[in-house]
Amino acid sequence: MLDFFIRFIPRAVGQGIPLMFGSVGETLTEKSGNLNLGTAGIMYVGGICGVIGAFLYETGTETMNPFLGIAIPLFCCLLGSLLMGLLYCFLTVSLRANQNVTGLAMTTFGVGFGNFFGGSLIKLSGADVPSIALSKSSGFFAAKLPFAERLGWFGKIFLSYSFLAYAAIVIALAASYVINKTRVGLNLRAVGESPATADAAGIDVIRYKYAATCIGAMISGLGGLYYVFDYASGVWSNDAFGDRGWLAIALVIFTIWEPIHSIWASIAFGGLYILHMFIPAGTNLAIKEIYQMAPFLATIFMLILTSIHNKKENQPPASLGLSYFREDR
Repeated sequence: MLDFFIRFIPRAVGQGIPLMFGSVGETLTEKSGNLNLGTAGIMYVGGICGVIGAFLYETGTETMNPFLGIAIPLFCCLLGSLLMGLLYCFLTVSLRANQNVTGLAMTTFGVGFGNFFGGSLIKLSGADVPSIALSKSSGFFAAKLPFAERLGWFGKIFLSYSFLAYAAIVIALAASYVINKTRVGLNLRAVGESPATADAAGIDVIRYKYAATCIGAMISGLGGLYYVFDYASGVWSNDAFGDRGWLAIALVIFTIWEPIHSIWASIAFGGLYILHMFIPAGTNLAIKEIYQMAPFLATIFMLILTSIHNKKENQPPASLGLSYFREDR
């Protein structure tokens, strides 16, 4: 049994970290009243921007500096994600476009953007397969604590991860603290619940919406960066992200808009995502397909549970998805 957990938990955490980044980023965004269904596209853009930065650095130098090998892809990822967040805010906050339609359009745009530049890099690299491998950069991102192996099962379960995995947990804790324990978080929640009331109280609604959405987008983008350079070992393949972006959005509901809950929930969803690999199903593909449905069935169950227990603290911000018209105040 212990051997099973030693093999299963690290894989579940690896699957869950991108979901954690996406969930925390989207939670921060939704706390401001913005419903960004473009999270999947933002994660895709974050991943490809990191790949572009790493590719240019790897091909432009013979000896790679570990600091630059991490800093350049990280900067490119954050910049690309920030621009996606600014685009969303400009369309929905400044121009007051429909948030649902804008988010879906940004997902389509982000996936197309990633596939276009990913395909271009694959052609430039002259690869024989439809993917590009950035193993040197991946080695920097996937570096683990050197003493983890010497600590037996404890090291393998708790200490055998890269710095981005621990950063995801720190960001989730920090986001939860800011939202629930600081004046900035109080103002942010006020903007999400009733922007007209917050505006009347002197809170800059537009600034809070822009800041929360852009910071949330950058956090979500880190999920794409982690997936490519750590989980996928630096290999970029078009359309390889699957439905992780949508699961990250579902996790926001699952965690009832509390970033701290995303730590355990994302790992649980990551475990459900790979459950079919660890439960013997023989050659019966139908059984494996049922196991692969586990995270989606859990999401549906949580939606039903939330609807039944209609408590105020379990509900989304009151103005979520609604554009704010100051003239109507």
